[in-house]
Amino acid sequence: MKKHRGKPIVQITHPEIEQYAENHTTDESSDIHKLISSSDDKLEYIDMLSGKLVSQILKMLIRISGSKNILEIGTFTGYSALAMAEAIEEGGRIITIEMNLRYQKIAEEHFAEFDKKGVIKLLKGNAQSLINELDGPFDIIYMDADKLRYAYYFEQSLPLLREGGLMVIDNVLWDGTVLDPTDHKAEAIANFNKLVADHPEVEQVLLPIRDGLLIAEKLTK
Repeated sequence: MKKHRGKPIVQITHPEIEQYAENHTTDESSDIHKLISSSDDKLEYIDMLSGKLVSQILKMLIRISGSKNILEIGTFTGYSALAMAEAIEEGGRIITIEMNLRYQKIAEEHFAEFDKKGVIKLLKGNAQSLINELDGPFDIIYMDADKLRYAYYFEQSLPLLREGGLMVIDNVLWDGTVLDPTDHKAEAIANFNKLVADHPEVEQVLLPIRDGLLIAEKLTK
């Protein structure tokens, strides 16, 4: 569903500027375009896809850092996992967690068709419990899941992130509603952003890209 259907929102970036940025960003692969089309056919709304700007940042971070072990919290239909799989080095792995049964089924179909390297493993269930069963360290953790639980996911997964590793979190501006939170999700994300900003184990930058992208680096002790 649309996040703020029927409610006024703040446009993070002027639509023409955002379109210009997308037009001058490397395009998605043909497989990703097929996944987008497939997702659109199967679901009424696909606005939860990370989008080209975010996926290209993820791919660049993976290549620059040489990351091989990636954890994704929130799969949706598999867009970001497959984008990251295209950039990961040989011998790498991506563990992605999804609780929604319908999204699990669609993602499985997409992984079977498009994950040509065979690096993606889908874990089905509640991330709150599954995170505690994982073994790190991970080089990158990408979070795009239940906004009310962002703080919990962050605290639980940070110990699994290697020193110097990156945590990337999407939707941290929540259509600008974090400026003056009036609902539970906006308030939760605003509190989460403050938690990360004040956290002694990370340095971070919050980018006003798309719906807000937070990149935090785990500091070396």
